[in-house]
Amino acid sequence: MYVWPCAVVLAQYVWFHRRLVCNKRILELGAGVSLPGIVAARCGAEIILSDNAALPQCLNNCHRSCQTNNLSGVQVIGLTWGQISPALLALPPVDIILASDVFFEPEDFEDVISTVHYLMEKNPHAQFWTTYQVRSADWSIQGLLHKWEMESICVPLQSFEANKEQLADSPLPGRHTIEMMVITKVTI
Repeated sequence: MYVWPCAVVLAQYVWFHRRLVCNKRILELGAGVSLPGIVAARCGAEIILSDNAALPQCLNNCHRSCQTNNLSGVQVIGLTWGQISPALLALPPVDIILASDVFFEPEDFEDVISTVHYLMEKNPHAQFWTTYQVRSADWSIQGLLHKWEMESICVPLQSFEANKEQLADSPLPGRHTIEMMVITKVTI
């Protein structure tokens, strides 16, 4: 199982804001090995981990991470970005949506944003905490955020002590350029 550099940075943000996540219901999208969600659970949040419904090995990674960290009762569901599914429709209310490095392929950007938009329509006060690795100066989600009536605040990594090449005794995030955003619905 591989932990992506963005996951370490998002987990650091969760840890830095552990008092905010305690007793919140949090959904992690594209969880993979689920590091941010596992940290949130350890901080007292109720966690729902999700990954692509068509990739059982990703869902198995979520389960394995929970077992490795002695977390029982964590719900793991298959959610495919951009698709309305029974699992998406059945989600309980959430306070925070987490996702690390889901803005990996530009052709997936709108599917991710549309899924988050759906969740924010159901949960108007929810926040979307996301980290991404800068891979191209030409790739941006700002136009999609405008289209889907969302707005973002860039969070400086130094504001939560993540502006280092190594976090939590890990060689990650390394020399990757990682950005952090908090995305919300546009308020009128």
